[in-house]
Amino acid sequence: MKPGIHPDYHPVVFQDASTGKTFLTRSTATSSRTVEWEDGNTYPLLTVDITADSHPFWTGTQRLVDTAGRVEKFNRRYGKRER
Repeated sequence: MKPGIHPDYHPVVFQDASTGKTFLTRSTATSSRTVEWEDGNTYPLLTVDITADSHPFWTGTQRLVDTAGRVEKFNRRYGKRER
């Protein structure tokens, strides 16, 4: 690797805004907010809107789309096209 061209890659704590769950990982992102982690060290804290802890796909609360209902609604609104 060439020296001096890569961004600083350091430990960062991410916090889910909706659930409050935090996890420590590495990132190039920085923040002025800090938090003391379980190991006693202080790390930058980044708050994010969605993580795997709150994402509908991973939590099983994903909404199913009623495609049959959409087709029927379309046909009622615009009618079936005859050939």
